[in-house]
Amino acid sequence: MAGTQSQERTDNYHHGDLRNALIIAAAELIEESGSDDFAMVDAARRAGVSSAAPYRHFRDREDLLWSVAELGFYEMARRTRALDEHYELGTIECIVESGKCYIEFVTSKPAFFDLMWGELGIRADAETEKRHSEVAVNGFYALVEKVQAWCDSEGVSADAIDLSMKLWALAMGLSHLAINNHIERFVSGLDPYEMLTSSTHSFLRGVKEAGS
Repeated sequence: MAGTQSQERTDNYHHGDLRNALIIAAAELIEESGSDDFAMVDAARRAGVSSAAPYRHFRDREDLLWSVAELGFYEMARRTRALDEHYELGTIECIVESGKCYIEFVTSKPAFFDLMWGELGIRADAETEKRHSEVAVNGFYALVEKVQAWCDSEGVSADAIDLSMKLWALAMGLSHLAINNHIERFVSGLDPYEMLTSSTHSFLRGVKEAGS
């Protein structure tokens, strides 16, 4: 099996896929170890290439980590946008599911939390926006679209970006508490998804009442 995988990787490199293979290898190392403390040679070994091969595509380890963070933002945005196929824009449910999607992504990949939201990750996200449409690659703007649709549907005159930032803070806070087991520590059996649902409904109901 290992030989087959190595051969498949080698074949892929012939098609210029070495850069992506190294990014995936680094992401796998982070996910398996729960830490981004790995050496370039580890990523090269995982990808089945020489220790010098990564430097054809990345200046150094930080450059590789930058690309891994960028991959994380892409995946988070992809999952958020996929919700549009199942939940109607303009509804609270669509917004709630976006928050749940965020919590699920972060808690299932805790090792990426600090990487994506640390200084390196923020720089990677900003650089990605320069090269591509921000709407296409950033999950936050996907949330803004959903919040704006809700405002339009409910006739609420409010700043969708401001509301989205507050809703994002709620999801991020619950994610951080869940990752570090603080929710269970203080309130046994409390579900972060249920907390997100009730809090989002209460918050948006208050926004609607304040604007009426």
